[in-house]
Amino acid sequence: MVPTPRSTDLKLTGLMGSLRCCQLFSGLPPEDLAVIAAFTVSQTLAKGDYLFHEGEPARGCYLVQSGAVNVHRVSAGGKEQVIHVFRSGESFAEASLASPTGYPANARAVEAGTVLLIPKVPILALIARRPDLALRMLGSMSSHLRVLVGMLDDLTLKDVETRLLNWLVKHSHTAAGGVIQLSGTKRVLAAELGTSSETLSRTLARLRDQKTITVGARTITVLDAPALAAQLRRNLGEV
Repeated sequence: MVPTPRSTDLKLTGLMGSLRCCQLFSGLPPEDLAVIAAFTVSQTLAKGDYLFHEGEPARGCYLVQSGAVNVHRVSAGGKEQVIHVFRSGESFAEASLASPTGYPANARAVEAGTVLLIPKVPILALIARRPDLALRMLGSMSSHLRVLVGMLDDLTLKDVETRLLNWLVKHSHTAAGGVIQLSGTKRVLAAELGTSSETLSRTLARLRDQKTITVGARTITVLDAPALAAQLRRNLGEV
């Protein structure tokens, strides 16, 4: 079916709305959003579909419209380390636009959804005309860097229990009623903590037996935040 002018306009409006919700493009005038939307490509992903693999030439950067994308690297021993799980409104792979070595990691859908590919050649041409967009891109990459630094700090903690306690204490500060909503499955959380699903399950069970947490399908409820914080300090040798 040949797209009608009305359907084309609706699609463009929808793409502009998605771009406007992203930190990278929020605040841009409608004219610029329309230019970017005109060359943006929508891709539908099934769970498990790969967007790219480490080292592949960069086709562009991405914006998650719906679903979730796991960006990760795989060690020489085959162990997967999650860098971040990107969700609706978040952009990623901006750094690869200027890299001659291609994508620095792998990206796989952990939930079915849709992503927007912002192709490399036209977006770089636009950046050359609009230096303020380059500053926005640097800001977005700085946010990603803060995530990486935080992840590295967490992974230097000596054992899985300490890493989990650290994660629980951090997230309990912003959890309404102590209920931490998991952004993905427990397998995804295990990968973020640098451990296996089985080890995470055993560690959660120990904390549950101590009556400091309860565990749901997609939630962890903190029952005793001070006890978790005290246990974390003991594990770190601070008391």
